[in-house]
Amino acid sequence: MKDLLYHMFEHGNLSRAEARDVMHNIADGRYNDCQLAAFMTVFLMRSITTDELTGFRDAILDRRHPVDLDNVEAIDIVGTGGDGKNTFNISTASCFVVAGAGRKVVKHGNYGASSVSGASNVLEYHGVKFTSDTDKLARSLDKSGVCYLHAPFFSPALKSVATARKSLAVRTFFNMLGPLVNPVQPRHQLLGVYSLKLMRLYSYIAQNEGIACTVVHSLDGYDEISLTAPFKISGSAGERIYTPDDLGWNTATQNELRGGETIADAAAIFDSVLDGKATQAQENCVIANSAFSLITLDPKLSIEEASDIACESIHSGAARKVFNKFCEINR
Repeated sequence: MKDLLYHMFEHGNLSRAEARDVMHNIADGRYNDCQLAAFMTVFLMRSITTDELTGFRDAILDRRHPVDLDNVEAIDIVGTGGDGKNTFNISTASCFVVAGAGRKVVKHGNYGASSVSGASNVLEYHGVKFTSDTDKLARSLDKSGVCYLHAPFFSPALKSVATARKSLAVRTFFNMLGPLVNPVQPRHQLLGVYSLKLMRLYSYIAQNEGIACTVVHSLDGYDEISLTAPFKISGSAGERIYTPDDLGWNTATQNELRGGETIADAAAIFDSVLDGKATQAQENCVIANSAFSLITLDPKLSIEEASDIACESIHSGAARKVFNKFCEINR
């Protein structure tokens, strides 16, 4: 690791093969937390290259715990995290709204590293027990429309860096990797990123890997459609910038989307969304992300049609019913 760090400190890059080897070593526990922290910090000082990110991804998928869900037509709705906004669990709520609309969701997530509540935090708060048992995951997907893959159960490298990431408490390149290493590799994805540079990087990788991926970024830095500012969408139909007003939504404030100070705070907002009792800003944000997820699955839908479907999922009680069933299966 010492030679590797000197190479990186001198502004050296890694080839795809070298990055793959390094991540294999991380997965095998060959580096201590101090070395891992130093290595991760390099990528806060300079941009990660496509070869590096792809090589890291290759290694994590090489060592992943296999999950066979019979190539079900499903979507993952996920953000990179690391945007520093401490929002409530928007992507996770959107998963259950989309499932409430009759679609299948294979969600890959983890505990929050730089925010109060990640997907795993809010689900665990509701009594969900994580599993790597394929039969149970398949049953959850069949009966509730959602299965949840807690990242450390499926990727040894992500488990190896958990302590160092939590101690650093800032975004690292592992935030960038999370959305790319869902062990099921669903062919559809709504992916939120915290910068336009990452949008271009992910769009390039998705195109190369044949993933029907819609990448979203709010121009004020959110890694989701926050409705706090204009937002950019990149997908199979090209790129476009929308304003909240374009789509008939009010502009939200950052404070209206905050997840609070504790996991309990974030969970309370999550519940209020699924119960149709959230503030307008909170609900609109979830509907927006759900709508573009539905369009990713069915590009023939208009934004208005997809938004109406998402709204109906909430206010008919379907999203709440799906979540309750998911919790019942996964306890």
